[in-house]
Amino acid sequence: MQSIRKTIQLELPVHERSYDVVIAGGGPSGCAAATAAAREGARTLLIEATGVLGGMGTSGFVPCWTPYSDGKRIIYGGIAERVYRETNEGFKESAKFDDTQHMPFNPEQLKRVYDHLVTEAGVDVQFLTTVCHVERTDDGKVERLLLAHKAGLQTVKAACYVDTTGDAVVADLAGVNTRSVFQDGGEVMPSTLCFALTNVDEYAYRNGPYSWCGAEGSPVWDILNSGRHPEVESFHVTTNLIGPRAVGFNAGHLFNVDSTNPESVSKALIKGRRMAEAIRKALSEFAPEAFGNANLILTGNLLGVRESRRIHGDYTLTGEDYFARRSFDDEIGRNSYYVDTHPGQNEQADIRTHNDFMTFIHKMKSGGNDENRPYDRSIGESHGIPYRCLIPKGCRNLLVAGRSISCDRVALSSIRVMCSAMVMGEAAGTAAAMTAAGKLEDVRQVDTDLLRQKLKKQKKCPICKTNLKKLK
Repeated sequence: MQSIRKTIQLELPVHERSYDVVIAGGGPSGCAAATAAAREGARTLLIEATGVLGGMGTSGFVPCWTPYSDGKRIIYGGIAERVYRETNEGFKESAKFDDTQHMPFNPEQLKRVYDHLVTEAGVDVQFLTTVCHVERTDDGKVERLLLAHKAGLQTVKAACYVDTTGDAVVADLAGVNTRSVFQDGGEVMPSTLCFALTNVDEYAYRNGPYSWCGAEGSPVWDILNSGRHPEVESFHVTTNLIGPRAVGFNAGHLFNVDSTNPESVSKALIKGRRMAEAIRKALSEFAPEAFGNANLILTGNLLGVRESRRIHGDYTLTGEDYFARRSFDDEIGRNSYYVDTHPGQNEQADIRTHNDFMTFIHKMKSGGNDENRPYDRSIGESHGIPYRCLIPKGCRNLLVAGRSISCDRVALSSIRVMCSAMVMGEAAGTAAAMTAAGKLEDVRQVDTDLLRQKLKKQKKCPICKTNLKKLK
């Protein structure tokens, strides 16, 4: 789709509202940002394009948390930990895991957790609303957002804005310089449309090699090499039991999807729904003991996007920062997830066996380097996320949180997951509220020492009923 930008003069009835802080995007980072801003006393609006909060964990149907612990302590504290604990509460499957593992959850329960989180904080939530234009001054101040919804057009004005859209939509509309793999002629990490199967034989599932795509003996290798199911194009099949006889799938790869292009996303969603049924059918043939009578009950309403547009920020977090386990004076959180790069279509052509997959994993986790780098982070290791990564160059009152922060691909492959997104969102929302309360001209004027003190105070989440004395 060719992109042509023109200035159009329209005379339309537009209702305007004013807030201290406006957050665009109600995924994990957006919910955390809105909650944090309201907690600081800011009048806060959260805009969400769908009818539900939570993004990938709810509408996207990603069925598990990545590990919350570095092996010694919880890394993702504050709002992130609260959401984690409340989602696990009463869910019997989570009792079988610990904080060092991928923890399954029920996406329907997560919807209610996010609803309660933001409304309890006093956030105004506006669903089924999208940002369609950004008005910005020549000196880099975002003046207002133009929103579209069923009632027509609306403008909203704030002292500070936070972009948690996942695709840097507000930043891009504001004229911020962003980077994209497509712009560089490269191959973006593939997307996935998650889904769920019911009527699964639980005993066979629990005792088979089905939970991890790279497991030796996984039926995915026989499916790929049989040639009988051409719509199953990838080895990527990870699963979690999310309810009685119900298995959530983060499975299948949709290649070369540009999530900033509605035509590309639309085609991928259609293909993803076909692929989900193809995977079910293939598993019924190659793993009948577990999936012979399984039924495809739903697919995600949102595409699971791993890589899209990223801002050019005041600092770019790199793979070298990750491998050096670097700390920063202005860091607003830590991250300990491994480098989780998903190979593109050309790379996957050579992955047809378990051994091929393990070779790729080693290369991936070493940042694409075959030398003697650590295969993975060691117990107790993590790296910092600087506040400067959230600040787009050329803007004074805009922050970005989530996968669109300023980072390279290796760093992105680690920080793009939901728990770290909430950590970044909480920091961005707190900083935005500080900007508004202090009538600061620039988010760069935020006292990062004070910001860090506020975040540390919230790290021992007072809502959690568990003993968190281990947190430092």
